[in-house]
Amino acid sequence: MRTDDRVVAYGGGWLDRAAALRGDAAWLAERLSDPGSVVLPLWRDRCLVDAGRALVRPAAVDAGEVLAAADQTVFLGLDAGRAVFAADLSGREGDEACALAGASEAVDVRALVGGLEPAEAAVQAYAKGLLHWHRGQRFCGTCGAATVAGTGGHTRSCAGAGCGRLLFPRIEPAVIMLVEAPGEPERCLLARHRGAAEDSWSTLAGFVEIGESLEDAVRRELDEEAGVAVGEVTYQGSQAWPFPAGLMVGFRATAVSTRVRVDGDEVVEARWFTRAELRDRVAAGRLLGRIDSIDRHLLGSWLDGRG
Repeated sequence: MRTDDRVVAYGGGWLDRAAALRGDAAWLAERLSDPGSVVLPLWRDRCLVDAGRALVRPAAVDAGEVLAAADQTVFLGLDAGRAVFAADLSGREGDEACALAGASEAVDVRALVGGLEPAEAAVQAYAKGLLHWHRGQRFCGTCGAATVAGTGGHTRSCAGAGCGRLLFPRIEPAVIMLVEAPGEPERCLLARHRGAAEDSWSTLAGFVEIGESLEDAVRRELDEEAGVAVGEVTYQGSQAWPFPAGLMVGFRATAVSTRVRVDGDEVVEARWFTRAELRDRVAAGRLLGRIDSIDRHLLGSWLDGRG
């Protein structure tokens, strides 16, 4: 299990996703009755926790009632040969779901991530995203008939006569970028978004549109939100972002000029920061990016002169 602080949150998962075994219904049934298998119970996109720890229940010992009550159970993969499942108790009231799982409360994984190993957070986020997808795909978008889960919870198929459409989990890609000013002094651009607190600054980001490359999305979003034109765009890394189904792709871009013109809608203010200014903010206790977001990695890398 990796603990490198440069591993982006929700990355570094240790599971073997075992795609070749997902379609073997008999094997999956055996694993669900295997005392060595484990189940992660969730409720309405939240981890069920006790004493501040996300619960992981032995499938054939502690999770029988959870599995019987679950709206959906999905196979996540293998952990050193041990099958790992996630069970969705969203159809129950919160108190009932907690009682079934032996939990004290239901907590968003983002509130837990600071106390989890990166790989643990990755598995919880994976479970959350997959179960969320199931709840939103109960009916076929082509004919309106009900859909049924298959391949261990990694597909749904339309049960309508003459349709049979096969549905796969969808990913919504977004770009997030650290923009450098041209020339000296070395500076980066941060923005204050509508609704954010005063003196709350972050990198710029946005969703990728159909027919658009990732690099084109970087250039469009920066132009739309901040009026900044950029030249070179360089890939820095990516991050699973299952809130509910995102993939954040991080870039560093170099602006053509220091001219800024915010849209006044999503972004209300933007300004250039030197490394010294950012270090002063850190020394004053101001966070650089969210603890669980790739923007923290982008800002940290720039501040340290990496990349």
